[in-house]
Amino acid sequence: MTERDIDIAVADEIQVIRFTRPDKKNAFTGAMYDAMSAALDRGDKDDGIVAHVFIGSGGVFNAGNDINDFIRRSKDAGGEGIPTPSLNFIRRLPNVSKPMIAAVDGLAIGIGTTMLFHCDLVYATPTASLRTPFLDLGLVPEAASSLTAVQRMGQACAFELLCLGEPFNADRGREAGIINAIVPAADLEATAMKAARRLAAKPRGALMAARRLMRGDPAALSAQIDAEAKVFGERMRSAEAQEAFAAFFEKRPPDFKKVRDKS
Repeated sequence: MTERDIDIAVADEIQVIRFTRPDKKNAFTGAMYDAMSAALDRGDKDDGIVAHVFIGSGGVFNAGNDINDFIRRSKDAGGEGIPTPSLNFIRRLPNVSKPMIAAVDGLAIGIGTTMLFHCDLVYATPTASLRTPFLDLGLVPEAASSLTAVQRMGQACAFELLCLGEPFNADRGREAGIINAIVPAADLEATAMKAARRLAAKPRGALMAARRLMRGDPAALSAQIDAEAKVFGERMRSAEAQEAFAAFFEKRPPDFKKVRDKS
């Protein structure tokens, strides 16, 4: 990670985690995951931090994982699936004790969408586009989205997003209950920060207690994350995933019928 890949700053009791890799559509690297995990841990321990705000840059929220970095890290970990930095970040999401807010402009792909299910407030621009192409890569959803998406949207909408891979625009995301409000791009950051400051002005103990009651026991989400990670690892070693990644790098459509016929 370079210093320009992610910017983390605290102001007015709000920790802003800004993705600043627009030339790569803010795709996450292992180092970026490590930085976000450290920031969330710091926020939980620091009484001077009330809430976290995730925001992208360059008209993009996040384009998922940096594929080259992801595959390299997966191989370094013995090809077991979700690399350690990614999984460590994902495992933190249901256990973060303070409110999380996302400001989504443009693409939110893969983890860029699934992390939204753990956020307490999500604001988006009219150009926001949520997509989870896990199945297109021969994989399965992660970050407990196979549970959180169903809880939030119901089975039909969740299946459409996670399995059919249908992109959800801002309006559809709002209708599905993922997005709280759609605002102009020029107002996005100000809207998210205004909400964060409103939370910071609330009685602290009451805010944290209410949030804990609303979110419930995180154990079920943590167990789902581990279950998904196990299957994800199995899928990473599958012929379908190998064909999908080969097609990606060779810039061609994958031929899943070919690998299915061989299996």
